[in-house]
Amino acid sequence: MSPTPEPRPDPAQETADPITARALARTPRQAFWHGMWQSLPFLIVIVPFALLFGVVASEAGLDLAQVMGFSVLVLAGASQFTAVQLMSDNAPAIIVILSSLAVNLRMAMYSASLVPWLGNAAGRHKAWIAYVLIDQSYALSIQHYERHPRLSMPQRLAYFAGCVTPLCIPWMIATGVGAVIGNAMPEGIALDFALPITFLAMIAPMLRTPAHLAACFTAILSALLLAGLPSGLGLLIAAPLGMIAGAVVETRTTPKEI
Repeated sequence: MSPTPEPRPDPAQETADPITARALARTPRQAFWHGMWQSLPFLIVIVPFALLFGVVASEAGLDLAQVMGFSVLVLAGASQFTAVQLMSDNAPAIIVILSSLAVNLRMAMYSASLVPWLGNAAGRHKAWIAYVLIDQSYALSIQHYERHPRLSMPQRLAYFAGCVTPLCIPWMIATGVGAVIGNAMPEGIALDFALPITFLAMIAPMLRTPAHLAACFTAILSALLLAGLPSGLGLLIAAPLGMIAGAVVETRTTPKEI
């Protein structure tokens, strides 16, 4: 993330907003606890999702150290599931790597949209942000920054740190627990509900414009139509189709400057 000019809000409008006034008055320590508090509901889905990965990875033949290596080094649930599934199917190593990277390409888009808010942070801060950037931390932080654009950099960094602390650490711990219990978990416990619920909870509040809706439903329809393609190729095609649809709608609906 390179330094860029920060958004310029309307101070008069923000002053009249008591929620924004409270956000601006928080110390970095208070901002950290605020982010932590707001991220806690995601544990309802993070923990089962992590347990499920541990179980699936254990059943695929990975030992505890390998499972924990996935979660600590990669720290990306969707990519981890993709890699384990392809490894179970005896896919070539290059296919496993490329597919996992492709699934995680959304992180590049997340990073780009965070540049106006965190682009001026010091390099050491950008390093840990890049490591702990996940879907949930992005969804919470980008909405918070857009809602309160006058936050200082220490407040923004503290809020982001608060968001990731109760998400990333439990993810790693629950992954290890899932790997240990392995096949001992009863089949009647449906942990796979966690992934779709997580994304619904994150994405639904962000669908605020016709462009957002066009991108969302184009990607969904494309993914369903291409579901029969091998190795998740349908998702790799559906994602750019959704982005193209959103860009076209945004271009046509945005008023042109005279």
